[in-house]
Amino acid sequence: MSKKLIGIDLGGTTVKLAILTEAGEIQKKWSVLTDISEEGSKIVPSIIDSINEHINRYNMSKDDFIGIGMGSPGTVDRKNGTVVGAYNLNWKVMQPVKKLIESGIGIPFAIDNDANVAALGERWKGAGENEDNMAFLTLGTGVGGGIVAGGVLLHGIVGAAGEVGHITVEPEGYACTCGKKGCLETVASATGVVRLARDFADKYAGESKLKLAIDDGQLVTAKDVFDFAKKNDELALIIVDKVAFYLGLACGNIANILNPSTIVIGGGVSNAGQFLIDKIRNYFDTFTFPAVRNSCEIRLAQLGNDAGVIGASSLIKEIVSKKITF
Repeated sequence: MSKKLIGIDLGGTTVKLAILTEAGEIQKKWSVLTDISEEGSKIVPSIIDSINEHINRYNMSKDDFIGIGMGSPGTVDRKNGTVVGAYNLNWKVMQPVKKLIESGIGIPFAIDNDANVAALGERWKGAGENEDNMAFLTLGTGVGGGIVAGGVLLHGIVGAAGEVGHITVEPEGYACTCGKKGCLETVASATGVVRLARDFADKYAGESKLKLAIDDGQLVTAKDVFDFAKKNDELALIIVDKVAFYLGLACGNIANILNPSTIVIGGGVSNAGQFLIDKIRNYFDTFTFPAVRNSCEIRLAQLGNDAGVIGASSLIKEIVSKKITF
């Protein structure tokens, strides 16, 4: 029997886990709640218990697995397998994740940043189509990303490569949690779209159902903004055009520097679909020079919530098959 992979996508609300074939096909998947109480000290033990339980449930042993890969928020030390600064997990101090999981399960383990891992998933089994040069943007509560160049996931000197959410798109714009102003994350994340909607609604004097909803104090989401835009609401169309401008500018800058064959866009905001992609593409073409413009596609992500576990499993596969050391 061919050996299996285990992928873990660690999030602030749930931990997604899966058993996959060596080819990256999901065979079993499940989730557990992320218990961030007691400074997140219960998170890793619950992952260990859940994996051991499922290995036993399916009458398997640790020898049936190549290894375990995990994507995690925070600052990840890939060599030592530690995580620090994952504040949504209540991890205020360094967590020795690799040491704990390998001792608790007895299977080799690898870890990387969650956005990087999602990029690997989309590259391997999704819209990236295993291309050697691609960029991935995930538009959720924040904006994250990952970059593959020459077939290698880029990390940079302190692991901050691919932090596309902090590309400056409006130098005097909104303050970002990173400490500077005008980051892509402040205007293209789900919260950023809503922020733009509220600010634009204050200044807009025409007829708009979106404006009426905002002025009425209704809870408006990024999805609502895009839904109104698809119904030709004038205010919503103005906002979506602005979001597309910022994303087209950021993608154009990425492409002009890296010349990827593909830029994949995922995350909750991307649920707006081809409607958004087409608008991004228009601005992308404005901000790129011909050689780059004509060689790069912008695609919607395909894997949804499975990108993390698939990409995480590929970490350990690559490390074991290529005997990678850090």
